[in-house]
Amino acid sequence: MLLQTDKLTVTLQKDGRVLIEDFTFVLKRGDKIAVIGEEGDGKSTLVKVLCGEKSVLRYASYTGMLKREGKFAYFPQFLPEEEYDKTLCEYFADEDVYAHYGILREMELDDGLLFSQRTLRSVSGGERVKARLFKLLCADPDALFFDEPSNDLDAHTLDYLCSFLRTCPVPVLFVSHDERLLKGAANGVIHVEQLIKKTKCKITVSRTGFEEYLVRREEGLNRQTQIALKERAEYKKKRERLAWEADKAKNNMSWKNPDGIPSSDGRAKRFMQSAAAKTDRLEREREDMTEIPDVQTQIVARFDPAVTLPHGKRVLGFSLARLEAGGNVLAENIVLSVTGNERVGITGRNGAGKSTLLGLIEKSLRARQDVRVGSMPQNYADALDFSRTPSHYLQAHYDKETQTKAFTMLGNLNFTPEEMRAKIGELSGGQQAKLIFLNMVLQRANVLLLDEPTRNFSPLSAPAVRSALRAFGGAIIAVSHDPLFLEEVCGSVYELGKNGLRRLR
Repeated sequence: MLLQTDKLTVTLQKDGRVLIEDFTFVLKRGDKIAVIGEEGDGKSTLVKVLCGEKSVLRYASYTGMLKREGKFAYFPQFLPEEEYDKTLCEYFADEDVYAHYGILREMELDDGLLFSQRTLRSVSGGERVKARLFKLLCADPDALFFDEPSNDLDAHTLDYLCSFLRTCPVPVLFVSHDERLLKGAANGVIHVEQLIKKTKCKITVSRTGFEEYLVRREEGLNRQTQIALKERAEYKKKRERLAWEADKAKNNMSWKNPDGIPSSDGRAKRFMQSAAAKTDRLEREREDMTEIPDVQTQIVARFDPAVTLPHGKRVLGFSLARLEAGGNVLAENIVLSVTGNERVGITGRNGAGKSTLLGLIEKSLRARQDVRVGSMPQNYADALDFSRTPSHYLQAHYDKETQTKAFTMLGNLNFTPEEMRAKIGELSGGQQAKLIFLNMVLQRANVLLLDEPTRNFSPLSAPAVRSALRAFGGAIIAVSHDPLFLEEVCGSVYELGKNGLRRLR
């Protein structure tokens, strides 16, 4: 036993909201436990509390029993900003890199990169995740705690991460929205939910794989709902029967004297006593009824259907002889043409230059007056002021009429009033993604440039986002490793390699 909790309750300090209540759990050797749930429901906070990450104590407190044994390593969703400005050489200065050379090779991580003067911020998202993961493993931990480790990973590296988590000799507890990682690595699930406008918390522990958990959960919810509805239908029939009997007795003149008063022969009294007893039994039955299961409300996301582009409009005619970054040539002879409301997906290996390419495309489109560009960057700090609240952010960018619409839409995206007043930097990555998504809707952008748009959306929210983008009337150019997004949203998909863009479909 490395970790054990009993009736653990986690509370936010600023508003007293309970995120986790009466959580009892044991982390065992061999465990690969996935923590799932909607954006902002407390998954990251729970992981921080469990592994002893001290930063959580700045905004949350907990009660109940929590015992830890051994050395725990934590992979946060975001690093402090100053860490991103370190060179790779500085980042690994205190690590014995070659003592873990085997891991380095398995990860296909260039050891030269670890000693380079490039900053952690300047490398690709996938390279950055690999570097962070390798640094974590250099500590030889007894248990690993991850918060969204799969962000920005290409399919090849994700396969490695999935295999690593599945075969890792130490227990792993990880937060993830990536269905491939959840399906491929987890042998247990902790499901965190915030119900009834986030006024009621629920936490479920299952010692099954992710897919089996979802099937059992759906079957259980359906079964409970059917039983609950049947009980309520039977209750209604019994109430109606009692009301009918009472009405019949009321109009039965043989039970009354000529003056309308119930007769004293005892029949009326016995009936009234029997009716009262039946009513009492019925009310007790109602108290013991099976509850209709509470489930979290899915987000509502959509673009204005009036935002469209003419089918024949030339949105993009882009060509580039060489794509360069950090003095290196990443790709050559890049050509991309987009017309009307085409949806183009760009995929490729980590470090291929996809985000760099998307940035150049955005620069060319921003210079034009005939299109309105909305974007979701890989680094959300490039689009949002983390020191502001969502309320202040919207008030600064839109008129009052649009603000009213925006706050309604935030509610549809499952933001609580407290979250609307919290600093954007304190929100989860998924909530920040929702805010950027909302901003694109309010801007009435007709060309969307998206860098890994679904990476921070939960398996419950992502379908709604994909549906909204599929129905969008403008053009989309997106960098993504998400096969569901590429399949459901993108009409054409290109792979970026050294020889440019190769069409996959």
